Amino acid sequence: MKKILPILIIIVALVITAAVVIGVKRTKTVNWEESFNEKSNEPYGLSIFYKELSNLFKDFKIRTVFHQPSSYLSANSEGGYGKHVAEGSYIIIGNSDYLENDSIDELLNFVDAGNTLFISDYYFSQKIHDTLDIDVNYIPNEKEDSISHQSLKYIGIESTIIDKNGGDYYFSRFDSINFNVLGYSKIDYKHANFIQVPFGDGNIYLHLEPKAFTNYNILKEDRYKYVEGLISYLPENNVYFDSYTKIQTGYDGEVEKESNLSWFLEQLSFRWAWYTALIFGILFMIFNAKRRQRIIKIIKPLQNTTIAFVKTVSNLYFDTQDHKNLIDKKITYFLEKIRIDYNLDTSTLNDEFIVKLAAKTGKKKDDVKKLINYINSLRSKDDLFEDNLIKLNKLIEAFYTT
Repeated sequence: MKKILPILIIIVALVITAAVVIGVKRTKTVNWEESFNEKSNEPYGLSIFYKELSNLFKDFKIRTVFHQPSSYLSANSEGGYGKHVAEGSYIIIGNSDYLENDSIDELLNFVDAGNTLFISDYYFSQKIHDTLDIDVNYIPNEKEDSISHQSLKYIGIESTIIDKNGGDYYFSRFDSINFNVLGYSKIDYKHANFIQVPFGDGNIYLHLEPKAFTNYNILKEDRYKYVEGLISYLPENNVYFDSYTKIQTGYDGEVEKESNLSWFLEQLSFRWAWYTALIFGILFMIFNAKRRQRIIKIIKPLQNTTIAFVKTVSNLYFDTQDHKNLIDKKITYFLEKIRIDYNLDTSTLNDEFIVKLAAKTGKKKDDVKKLINYINSLRSKDDLFEDNLIKLNKLIEAFYTT
């Protein structure tokens, strides 16, 4: 053992030295290419948005399409040879210039049948411009900070920043009577950059700032709320995510799964650390195989003191008679649950909010209005009593049970 130990120390030292030298020589550069690739973890990739689609559209199928819409949608139509009939929302983020005329025709037929098409790109195929009679123009960003502001008209998102922006694309011509403007971009003044186009029995949503969906912008501050607002216009249905310009896999659109460790092993520093840890682990097992395991002490599990804690807190509020504090906490918890469960902005509890909440929950509008109006009345009072707390609790319980 004494003869082997120095050799082991030398081997480990050489491994660590090689890892440090190679790590120092290699400089990691950030790739700012706007790939809009749903597998890319680079700043302008879409991996985060793509992974969150399953949370945004719970209980619905998310399919990744690696083919031209002309072949995919025709196959998955009534009388086609696909595995299902395509119905839902077709999403294209960036790189939409690959669309050929027959694919555009198939997408328009898809929308005409009552489905939804959502495209976010700087410009669209000429056939889309001609069919919908729209024009897109460009205004350069001459500000030093290269910032533009994005806003959504009906959702209460007034100013979401998009930085590193050389300019804004906007709709310079469209049918202002039949088309609905849903959002704007602003450098010096506002331009329409998000419109809803009714087409047949469905809708087309055209958006001109695809960088909003990228990893860089979703992770910056609260910019993800802007993306949530954009996607909230889509109906709750199956989603077809376009990935034709990326690596193609099977026809059914299922993404080829890769090892979760593969990306980490591509990082040089982590790879050397991983291999060093494996070497140490193997050496440890070799030289400790004959050693006896120590006696494992019996550790009693911690007692569940949740009920006692709740009793203590409830007695504290009962003794202090601080009903207003408890009412404020119940209202805060209720509104937080509404934001999480139904993706609604609770900053303004007005009639528009009541209509949206009733539609999202399927509750009667009068019942929802009664609860929200009572919350607004409690917020406006300074002195609150036990009867107010009891009534609020009954209304909230009725909201979840009926």
